[in-house]
Amino acid sequence: MNHPALTLAIFSLTYAVLAVGKLPRLRLDRTGAALAGAVAMIVTGALSENDAWKAVDYRTLGLLLGMMIVVANLRLSGAFAAFTRALLLKARSGPGMLAMTVAASGVLAAFFINDVVCLALAPLLIEAAGMLSLDPVPFLLALATASNIGSAATITGNPQNMIVAGFAHLRYGRFALHLAPVAIIGLAIDYAVIAALHRDKLARMRRNTAILRRQHLAVLKPLALKSALIAGGTLVMFALGYPTHLVALSAGAILLFTRRVRPERVFGLVDWTMLLMFTGLFIVVAGAESTGFQNGLLAAVGVERMSNPVVLSLVTAALSNLVSNVPAVLLFRPLYPLLGGGYRTALLIASASTLAGNLTVVGSIANLIVIEQARARRVRISFMEYLKVGVPVTILTLAVNIVLLRAGL
Repeated sequence: MNHPALTLAIFSLTYAVLAVGKLPRLRLDRTGAALAGAVAMIVTGALSENDAWKAVDYRTLGLLLGMMIVVANLRLSGAFAAFTRALLLKARSGPGMLAMTVAASGVLAAFFINDVVCLALAPLLIEAAGMLSLDPVPFLLALATASNIGSAATITGNPQNMIVAGFAHLRYGRFALHLAPVAIIGLAIDYAVIAALHRDKLARMRRNTAILRRQHLAVLKPLALKSALIAGGTLVMFALGYPTHLVALSAGAILLFTRRVRPERVFGLVDWTMLLMFTGLFIVVAGAESTGFQNGLLAAVGVERMSNPVVLSLVTAALSNLVSNVPAVLLFRPLYPLLGGGYRTALLIASASTLAGNLTVVGSIANLIVIEQARARRVRISFMEYLKVGVPVTILTLAVNIVLLRAGL
């Protein structure tokens, strides 16, 4: 039997753990909270088992899993690192290297999930900066912020885009048509802000970049070529309008047919905890939706006010920094039809949740990955140091986003 008060209590507790990151005095993390919340929704009768299974968006999970396998092969082959080094070799100054870092991070994140791009490129950038007698901090800040901005361009750039595309039935080509310009302008803003704030550090680069050529990179050429061809074909199929989840799963399955890479190495790079967290959150949000909370929430705020692009962007940005962007967009899943279900609404939710990830260190998983990768190599990026870049970049990119989406829709 459904007890609305109990259901909303489970929902609230789950999202409280998502916001804090853990349950005090216990080792329950975000994934564990999502799983526990999902089980509680079924056990307490908020959802039947059948309704719980129906709440899970398998297409989104399939798209994410398929892309994770494709990206795992690109990482194992060394293709990511080789692409980035090729760009860095073109740099002839500190600002030039920063520009190449922003370009590489943004372009790769647009297609291959920003979190993975940060994992692959952070060690390379730290090593390259050290070889050129540069402080790596500006380049790591560029990696984190540019990967977030670049990922806004396409459905496959980050998990929240995939979720919004799933419940709003967005097409890959049309999504990119509207948000790629936002990402391109955003990357230019990102470069300008970091270059201005860190101009003294960037001026200390050695003029000779040939030292990067001596940096050893293990590139498995056959695997890199195969992975790149299949990844390119996948993106073409996306653009042609084929079902993204089936295309991604097909690409991932094809790459598993290999004599060169052990399957466990590929599966070891798949973020299973993220997939489990998403599964749990789909059920938790569906349980809360069964109480009709979304109707009361929207009635309190006002449909007209919430439908305003500025208000919607600010609310999405605030939620994204409170509970992280993926849980935030899932909160909009039951609200989306009540807001009119338009294309502009979906694009605003996806883009605002992504761009807002640059506001603070904890605004995006990609940011935390860069910070942790840096800390492991004795490079410290303080909360305030990040904030000096994150605040202006977030404000300016959100403003550009609102203006361009209002003008183009």
